[in-house]
Amino acid sequence: MSCHIIPTLESKVKKQSSNNEQLTTTNMKTFAWAICLLLISTLHLNAQNSDYDLVEQTLNYYLDGGTNNSFETLEKAFHPNASMKYIGENYTEVNAVDFFRDRMKPGPKQNRKTRIIAVSITGNAANAQLEIEYPDFYFIDYMNLLKVDGEWKIVNKIFYRKNKDDMSQ
Repeated sequence: MSCHIIPTLESKVKKQSSNNEQLTTTNMKTFAWAICLLLISTLHLNAQNSDYDLVEQTLNYYLDGGTNNSFETLEKAFHPNASMKYIGENYTEVNAVDFFRDRMKPGPKQNRKTRIIAVSITGNAANAQLEIEYPDFYFIDYMNLLKVDGEWKIVNKIFYRKNKDDMSQ
């Protein structure tokens, strides 16, 4: 003789209720994790935006200082030991602050247009590409920056001068 257990309506309802509670608990946990991830990514994005704004401010000290012949403004952009490296007739490496201090003289605003082409930030290190357009040529600047004591400073600059009539390079 075989014995069959026929589930009662009451046991079916209890089982369904238990499944719904598990599903609701799982949904709540998933929802809570999603909210946490969203909050963390928002905080990270805000930190990146804040750093981006600060890097951009440093780059603008450099660009505005040069455009307005203001060494005091330009100097805010550089770490005191910042280097500048370039190729003129030969490879040259100088202290950037000393270079600009010796060459910048107060005078009328420079006839040039400036723009920040790109900025990349990873932790406390960043780099940027800038373009400075004069009537007959461009300077393409590549800046390396570090966040030193909470402030972004240019620590290294390299550049290339491109004549407008030599746009093939």
